[in-house]
Amino acid sequence: MFKMLPTLNAKIKQSIALFILLAGAMATLTVNATVKSFKKGADGVTFSLDKGLMKVLVRSADIIEVKYTIFDAFETKPSLVVVNSWKTPAAYQVTATKTEVIITTAKMKVIVNKATNAITYTDLKGNVITAEDSENKTITPATIAGISTYNVSTQFTSPVNEALYGLGCHPLDSLSINYKGRNQELLIKYLTGAIPVLLSTKGYGLLWDNYSASNFYGAEADNTKFKYVSESGKQVDYYFFYGPSFDHIIDSYRTATGRAPMFGKWAFGLFQSQDRYMSEKEILTVKDKYRDNHIPVDVIVQDWYYWDPLPIGSHVMKPERYPHPKQMVDELHKANIHAMISIWPVFGKGTPNYDALEKMGGLTDITWDNVVTHTFDTYYDAHNPKARELYWDQARDSLVKRYGFDAWWIDQCEPDNGALLDARRQSNFSIGKGIDYFNTYSLQHTKGVYDGWRRDIPGKRAFFLVRQSFAGEQRNAATLWSSDIECTFWNYKNQVPQGINACASGIPYWTSDIGGYHFHWKAADWSQPDKRELFTRWFQFGAFCPIFRIHGKGERALFSDNWDANTKAILLNFDKLRYRLLPYIYSLAGKVTTENYTMMRALTFDFRNDEKAYGIPDQYMFGPAFMVNPVTEQLYTSADADKKAKARQVYLPAATKWYNFWNGEVLDGGQTISAAAPIEILPLYVKAGSIIPMGPHMEYATEKPASNIELRIYPGADGTFKLYEDENENYNYEKGAFATINFNWNDKTRKLTISDTKGHFPGMLKNRTFNIVLVKGAHGSDVEVTAKADKVVKYSGKAMIVNM
Repeated sequence: MFKMLPTLNAKIKQSIALFILLAGAMATLTVNATVKSFKKGADGVTFSLDKGLMKVLVRSADIIEVKYTIFDAFETKPSLVVVNSWKTPAAYQVTATKTEVIITTAKMKVIVNKATNAITYTDLKGNVITAEDSENKTITPATIAGISTYNVSTQFTSPVNEALYGLGCHPLDSLSINYKGRNQELLIKYLTGAIPVLLSTKGYGLLWDNYSASNFYGAEADNTKFKYVSESGKQVDYYFFYGPSFDHIIDSYRTATGRAPMFGKWAFGLFQSQDRYMSEKEILTVKDKYRDNHIPVDVIVQDWYYWDPLPIGSHVMKPERYPHPKQMVDELHKANIHAMISIWPVFGKGTPNYDALEKMGGLTDITWDNVVTHTFDTYYDAHNPKARELYWDQARDSLVKRYGFDAWWIDQCEPDNGALLDARRQSNFSIGKGIDYFNTYSLQHTKGVYDGWRRDIPGKRAFFLVRQSFAGEQRNAATLWSSDIECTFWNYKNQVPQGINACASGIPYWTSDIGGYHFHWKAADWSQPDKRELFTRWFQFGAFCPIFRIHGKGERALFSDNWDANTKAILLNFDKLRYRLLPYIYSLAGKVTTENYTMMRALTFDFRNDEKAYGIPDQYMFGPAFMVNPVTEQLYTSADADKKAKARQVYLPAATKWYNFWNGEVLDGGQTISAAAPIEILPLYVKAGSIIPMGPHMEYATEKPASNIELRIYPGADGTFKLYEDENENYNYEKGAFATINFNWNDKTRKLTISDTKGHFPGMLKNRTFNIVLVKGAHGSDVEVTAKADKVVKYSGKAMIVNM
């Protein structure tokens, strides 16, 4: 949402300088604590040190939690991030030598150096996965924002050929996708995110369970070590996840922090949003223009200030502009369009909602400098369970349930008080001091609204669009969006690695404002050729993001007169492709929920041993089949456009062949090519062995049953795919009401095996047709339905083998 960045004041500069100074000096202050004794318990091993305590908790055969403190006892407060109570102890053995204590699980070893307490993680054969540095865990006195506290730090060795991913979404970050050799601030504020999750190509992941502002230092000791420093805490607390695959690391992370629930199928169609629709009439006009022009869309969004001129937090749709909110939402529903509304965690004085929260002690002293009214409006205390409950009740009764909205846009939830970060540190939440809970406001806020939604709107899946996320937020039905980015190619280029790394941080659903939010805080002139090119390229990228969403200042709906006929045709083609791919995409969503899968995948998820893929910031896998290569350069409308080739460089990872999606050309992996990138093309390559289910053309996600699926097979390797289906809208899948069909392609025998349908749900198809297409050249390429399938198979739920 609209926001100006204030000037950093001198006091904040001093606090930041102090934090950086302390962090940089830690290595010189470190005195290693030696192991005096150890004791095996049901859940792990406790070490008495000559200076403090350490505990290695065996959470499972491949999940280890490490706690360290210089004090006499560990903290007892519950984790806000990790929700697994680890009720079943994991089996492990302990042995000791003169110099080491060795903890062995069914999958790995944890070796503690008695002299330094440094931990080395190995596989069962003794191969090192990673290791803490000899100068490893530190707790150092510090004064920050006038608060006496302790910096806490961990340091690991990092070999030269290691690559590191994750750490959340940082929208303005133009650096490399690989955190090896670079630093990253992890402090949630406007346009800066923080998810303290790191994935390594060495086959492990780390989660730091600390909520204060932190920093990652990725180039310590001539780039041979990395360090994670949090500005406040009384203990080190981190989790180690052994993969070695990235998929298994993310699975372990969500085993600890919670699974992502399913969204309604509609959430994987197109969102149409704008800053801002001013009336009920305008919203219904947008609905009519999409439906009358047969343009696929599933969601229309009401952005902020529908309450104007009432104070923020009034939760009133101004009757002069929205005379019939319930009727408006009902009309959208009749057109098979879902409705999303923006509701903020901020309250202006003089509203009943503000007064009720103030009376029960549910407000903080953190304020937002309202850029519209120039008032200082107040954040409620999302860390207070009773305040969360009252906040939900107010929004439920005033807007969400009252009018039947389907989704909630959670804006401004950092909380955003500009550059007054010390005020956030000094604030008092019900749970504790702001410095210790700096990064968890959004996590707790989404907990409140998700818990309320699940209780009070039980038949409808929740969907929350959130401006900042922290570790664990995936369990609260949160989709992270990359905030108020500018309408420039530079900003667009930055979004690609940020989306990839956000998803590598364990948050499966990410999106950006297609086209960017603002152009120098005004609407861009979308009728200009350069802005048309920008929007077209961004829209192509958006069609292959987990959530597909237009938003920002200025009219940019697909029917807009700002687009010429050629631009409209290109946009519609990608919109159609997104909808044809819904059987594929919804199956990936099912895999996210049932298997803790990642849909938007850094190349290292699938090609972890291909070092040439490590540093590529603008290529990723979308599910198991598609390699997406967004065009982020201004090829047509820059001053030197006549000198630019209409192409981009694409690295094709080794150990597989690749198909050009648009023409079926087959290319060997392990090479970099110049991929044709005319304005109507997003370079897309499909991995050999892929099986892609494609549906019919549709105007909304559930318009037609999946009774006729085009099954595209890309020969050249064996392949599998699991089709997932359920009732699309409710939570019955949690009780087992879903079905899957497994497809297995044997490339040598040219046989496709289709499994029995496993599972059941009300209304599921008993019979369907699979139009099987072996892709070859133009046959089975492009967006359109293939004119003639290689085999047409009638399927009634029983296993069958199809000879091709």
